[in-house]
Amino acid sequence: MIPACFSSPNTLSNSSQMPQSLITCIYQTQLCNSPVHLTLTWSKTLFSHSLTIYAADTFSITISLYPSTFSFIRNRPGSKSIHLTNQHYQKIKLYWDFTRAEFSESSAEPESCFYIAITSNARVEFFMGDLRDEFTQRSGIAWIRHSAEPTLLSRREHVFGRRNYVTRAQFMGSKHEIGIECSGGVLKVKVNGETSLVVKRLAWKFRGNERIMVGGVEVEFFWDVFNWVNNCGANSSGHGVFVFQVGDGGVWPEMVGPEKRLMRKSLSSSGSSALPPISVSPSPSCSSVLQWAEESSDGGRSSCSSTRSSGSGAGFSLLLYAWRRD
Repeated sequence: MIPACFSSPNTLSNSSQMPQSLITCIYQTQLCNSPVHLTLTWSKTLFSHSLTIYAADTFSITISLYPSTFSFIRNRPGSKSIHLTNQHYQKIKLYWDFTRAEFSESSAEPESCFYIAITSNARVEFFMGDLRDEFTQRSGIAWIRHSAEPTLLSRREHVFGRRNYVTRAQFMGSKHEIGIECSGGVLKVKVNGETSLVVKRLAWKFRGNERIMVGGVEVEFFWDVFNWVNNCGANSSGHGVFVFQVGDGGVWPEMVGPEKRLMRKSLSSSGSSALPPISVSPSPSCSSVLQWAEESSDGGRSSCSSTRSSGSGAGFSLLLYAWRRD
C-alpha cells in the first residue's frame, strides 16, 4: 500500500518544485534481443523540463529539454552510448532531438516535431516521434517500422488542480480528452466534454468501479478519493487515484526520477509520526484501488511486486494521480 494514498493529507507547498506536468509511459520493446519494459517520464516544473528513460536493472538516463523553463533556446540534438548493466559487452546508443518539439498547453510530453531512438548493432530497436528522416540522416541507420515500433502498455500521469482535472490519452488507437470533476460530494467523469459517469454520495462511495465507454471502447473505471472525502476544510489536499483499464490492463514498474521525488516529498510532508520509515520505490500496484483493478483482470490474483508479470499487449491502463492545490 502507498501510505500517501490513505494517510493524513499532504500539501506540496513549494510551487517552484511542484510539477506543472508529470507523465510516465511504459512501453514493451526489445533491447539487444531481450524483451524489456521501457519507462519514459516527462517532467516539467517552474525551473526545469526533462525526460528520464529507465529500464529496470539495465540503464537510466535523464535528458534536459531546456536549460531552464525561462529560456527560449532548447538544448541541441544529442546522443549517448550506454553500456547495459545486466548484459556484458552489450551497448546501445540513444539519439534525441527536441529543438523543434511542439507541446500542447502546459504538457511536459511533446506532440510532434521530435524523436527519440535507441539503436544497437546498427539496428533501430526503439523509436518514438515523427522526425524519421532527420534521424536517418543524422545516424545513417534506416528506420524499419516492424522492428522499432514499441507497444504502449500503460500511462501514469500526475494532474494538478482544485476541482477539475483534465488529460488526453489514447485508447485503442484514438486520442480522447478525459476530465474528472470532484466537488460537493459528487464525482463526474467526462469523455471529450460529454459526461460519462456521475457518482453521488462520495462519503459512502469513496472507492468503487464502473464501466464506461470511451470512443466506442468499453473501459473499466476505478476510483479512490478516500483522502478527499475524509479530510474536509482548509487542509483538504492530498490526491485521488483513478484507473481507466482496457482488457487485461497495463504494467506498473516502480517510480523513478521526478515521480519518485514527488511521492517521497508527499510522504514526508504528511507529517504522520505513525508511519514507519519506508524505502520509496512506491509501486502503484500496491495501492488498494490498483490491487482491485489487478484482481478484476487476473481472476482474483493480486500482487504487490514492482512490476506485474503480465503485459503482453493484451490491454492498456491509464492511471491518474489527481493532486489538489491549495
